[in-house]
Amino acid sequence: MAAFVQVPVERVPEEQLHALLEEYASRDGTDYGAEETSMDVRVARLLKQMHSGKIQLLFDVDSEQWDILPADDAERLLSDVDAS
Repeated sequence: MAAFVQVPVERVPEEQLHALLEEYASRDGTDYGAEETSMDVRVARLLKQMHSGKIQLLFDVDSEQWDILPADDAERLLSDVDAS
């Protein structure tokens, strides 16, 4: 079973956080609507959502993979890990 930890955005160096958000925003399947949006705008939106608590950065200790999830999904995943 995966061992997830929440990574506080304040603990990630700015350059690394920017790179993580760029990678996330450029993943296949991410859809930003009908109009084309610049990478800077996408990253700024993600950062704003992170700071407001709408999305969270999680790290899977076992696989050494990270992901960004809506806060409700992240909390559910973290509580499942705590329960096991």
